[in-house]
Amino acid sequence: MPRTLPPLLLALLAISFAQQLLTPLFPALTRDLSLGTAQYGLVLSVAAVAMALSSPLWGLVFDLLGLRPVLVAGLALCVAGLGGFALAVTFAADETLPSGLAFVALLVCRSLLLGVGLAAFPVAALATAGTSHESRRTGAVGLVGAASGLAAALGPLVGGGLAVVSLMLPLFLAPMIAVAVAVVVLVSVKPEPFAEQPARLRPWEVLPAFGVGFLLHLSFGLAEVVVLLLVRDRLQTEVSAGATGVVPLVAAIGLVGTQGVLVPLLKWPPGRLMKVGAPVALAGYLVLAVAPSVLLAALGFLVVAVGLGFAVTGFAAAATFGAGSRHQGVVAGLVNATAGLAVVLAPVASGLLYDVDPLAPVVAAAVAAALAAGLALVPVGPSRVPPSGQIPV
Repeated sequence: MPRTLPPLLLALLAISFAQQLLTPLFPALTRDLSLGTAQYGLVLSVAAVAMALSSPLWGLVFDLLGLRPVLVAGLALCVAGLGGFALAVTFAADETLPSGLAFVALLVCRSLLLGVGLAAFPVAALATAGTSHESRRTGAVGLVGAASGLAAALGPLVGGGLAVVSLMLPLFLAPMIAVAVAVVVLVSVKPEPFAEQPARLRPWEVLPAFGVGFLLHLSFGLAEVVVLLLVRDRLQTEVSAGATGVVPLVAAIGLVGTQGVLVPLLKWPPGRLMKVGAPVALAGYLVLAVAPSVLLAALGFLVVAVGLGFAVTGFAAAATFGAGSRHQGVVAGLVNATAGLAVVLAPVASGLLYDVDPLAPVVAAAVAAALAAGLALVPVGPSRVPPSGQIPV
């Protein structure tokens, strides 16, 4: 594992955690700032689009200029976005800033600046993981996904707890964390030489892996949006907020545990991770579709998360074999953009399907997982015999 990867993983965890601290605040903030549902949705959608579109650009900058410029620019945008968001909310709350200008400020700070800045970190971490020795690459790639998943699990939990005391606590803690990350990164992360490794696969040989990754990210997004609605409205008539919260928590544990523990321990090659993960995710969706209780719904989503953790790690690791060490940035950017595109499309598609039938998004997720399972059977680089000491893809 490259020496720069551990501090990069900590930076990714901390900056993603800072952003996730704000997630529980949005319902209260939209009410306090008199924002409509469409405006709230636009803030989140623009952020997702900004992350997806900027990821390949960050990858190109990584390959051309190196790690440090990507981190410096990404941190500057995150600090500006989080700080600007906190100030905009503060001035809007005391009516110093009119509601129209407040919405524009939220869109610029929370969606554009923060969205673009955040994208730099998974791209930098994945590109660095892509320079790991082939025998350890899937484990390194899995740790990148685990860091993001852990932040997504802890951030809303801590942010919600702090918001009970005051909305201002998480609002101003987030930019302070970003500043602390900037200091630590600038001091501890130093560029290091890496062994030149040529591409093991031709670019078109990894296209099936990109298909697997997109379909499984899309399937997870389709089900994630409506799973709490299913638990509350379809499975039981009376379900407490605490009970419904068990479902996403269990899924987060499954995803982080798979990517951060199982993948590094098993050391499976990318192809096997996809072949195993996609059918496991499909089985989880089938359980979720028929689950008669919160407990079984949580179990189904846990199975989905384990399958997703295996398969999307395999997808990202397989993609790294399509380029040499000096072009891992572009690969990382495309991998992150693929996941981001699914995040953009899933909520809209899930909402439309749910209006047709509450189970339709879960059925669509199962279909996407089935297609991914089929694509996972396509050999990645079938004509390439790996040299001695290297693992097969």
